[in-house]
Amino acid sequence: MKYNIRGENIEVTPALREYVEKKIGKLDRYFDNTDDVHVYVNLKVYNDKQAKIEVTIPMPQLLLRAEERHDDMYAAIDLVSDKLERQIRKHKTKVNRKLRDKESKYVFASSEIPVATAEHEEEEFEIVRTKRFSLKPMDSEEAILQMNMLGHNFFIFTNAETNRTNIVYRRKDGKYGLIETN
Repeated sequence: MKYNIRGENIEVTPALREYVEKKIGKLDRYFDNTDDVHVYVNLKVYNDKQAKIEVTIPMPQLLLRAEERHDDMYAAIDLVSDKLERQIRKHKTKVNRKLRDKESKYVFASSEIPVATAEHEEEEFEIVRTKRFSLKPMDSEEAILQMNMLGHNFFIFTNAETNRTNIVYRRKDGKYGLIETN
């Protein structure tokens, strides 16, 4: 695995870099080939002394991403490593099956890794409801207002300026995000 570790409001010391590489490096047992796997790690410290770590592992057929906040940076690294491992264990079989159906190379190693039975039983993605609606042209501020009036966490709309489908969403920090389609 190749690491790109950067810090915001924190110096990435050799000890911190080594700890990140050690913890995230344990995930390489889940991959067939880690030579061209890039790991992007962003470490942040906020004014309230909360530490945040974001880890992104882009791959051709899949994007693994997790983030965690904690008072202690090392504890945040442990939490994000555990979260990524849970994501891999939970979705490993489904991802490999989907790629096998497309006659593509597996993402995850095919060797059996012990899995706790009750927590990691294979679940099926079942769509229980379908909604259809017209997208009204509006700007992002009106879309946020509509989203808040409906009490939703996201809202899909047609951007009046670009005539493209956009999505506004409420972030964990209470602010808003905008997703623009190509």
